[in-house]
Amino acid sequence: MKAIVCTRYGPPEVLQLREVKKPIPRSNEILIKIYATTVTSSDCIARSYKPPIWHPMGMLLRIMLGFKKPRNPILGTSLAGIVESVGKNVRRFRKGDQIFASTVKSIFQVRLGAYAQYVCLPENWRIALKPSNITYEEAAAIPYGGSLALYYLKKGNIQNRKKVLVHGASGAVGTYAVQLAKYFGADVTGVCSTANLELVKSLGADKVIDYTKEDFTEYGELYDLIFDAVPFFVANRKSLKLRCKKVLKPGGKYISVDDGIPRPHIKDFILLKELVETGNIRPVIDRVYSLEQIPEAHRYVEKGHKKGNVVITIKHDDE
Repeated sequence: MKAIVCTRYGPPEVLQLREVKKPIPRSNEILIKIYATTVTSSDCIARSYKPPIWHPMGMLLRIMLGFKKPRNPILGTSLAGIVESVGKNVRRFRKGDQIFASTVKSIFQVRLGAYAQYVCLPENWRIALKPSNITYEEAAAIPYGGSLALYYLKKGNIQNRKKVLVHGASGAVGTYAVQLAKYFGADVTGVCSTANLELVKSLGADKVIDYTKEDFTEYGELYDLIFDAVPFFVANRKSLKLRCKKVLKPGGKYISVDDGIPRPHIKDFILLKELVETGNIRPVIDRVYSLEQIPEAHRYVEKGHKKGNVVITIKHDDE
C-alpha cells in the first residue's frame, strides 16, 4: 500500500511517499480502507519533534513519539473510510461499515498511521459510524477539532455558561467550539482575523471581533467562559491568560487547548455524529490535498492561518 513515511524528525520534506506492507488485523481489530485524513497542528508537532516542554504533555509526547526518530513512521491521527475486514472477535463493526476514527485513544494508547491507504485499529478505539449526510473528507475533519472542542468546553462547564468567547474561532478547534457553544445555549463571541469574520458569523457566532483591529479585553464585555483555541506555536498563551482575567465574570473561567491532557471519550464521537446529522454542527474545510501533497499541506498548516481543517484525500488503485 502507499503511505507517507516520516523517516526522521525535521521540516515537511522528511515526509516521503513509499510503498509499505498492508497491515493485517488482529482478532480484536478492524482493517480500515482510508479515504480521507487530515493535517493538524499536532501532526506538525509530531513531525518536527518540537513538543512544548512547558506543556504537561511535553515529555510524554517525546516518550510516545520516540526520541531519535518516530517510533511509528506513518503519522496521522484522524481518518474516515470503510471497514474492509474484521478480526474474529470483533463485534462492534462489520465489513462495509463507513466510519470515522482517531488513531489516538489516550496519551498512552497511540497508533497513528492515518497517512496511508490502510490502517488497523482495535474495535474499542475511538471509532464511530460516519454521519450519513457528509463526505469522507468532511468526516475526517471531525475527530481532531470536534473532539478537542467538545472536551475542553465540557471541562469549562459549558452547560452552565451563558456568555462565551472563543479565541481563535476560525481554526480546526475553534470552528467546532463556536458551533458547540451555540448548541449548548450560550451567547457566543468569536475572535478571528478580518478574512474569517464572515465564516465565524456563518457558524452561529452572535458577535465577531477582528483581533487585527480590536482587543477584546478592552471591549467592555464580561464573559462566563473564554476558550482559547489557538495552536500553541502561534499563541501568546501566558499574556492572553493574564489579560483575560479582567473580562471574566465572577466565577468565570479561562481555558485553552493546552489546559492539561485531553481525554476525549467514544461518547463524544457519538454525540458529534448525531449533531452533524441533525445539522447542529458542520465540519469546515479550508483546503484539500492528495496523499502525495502532504508535505505541502504541512507547510500550509504551520503558517497558523488555516480556516477550519486541512484534509487529505486518499485514492486507491482498485477504484
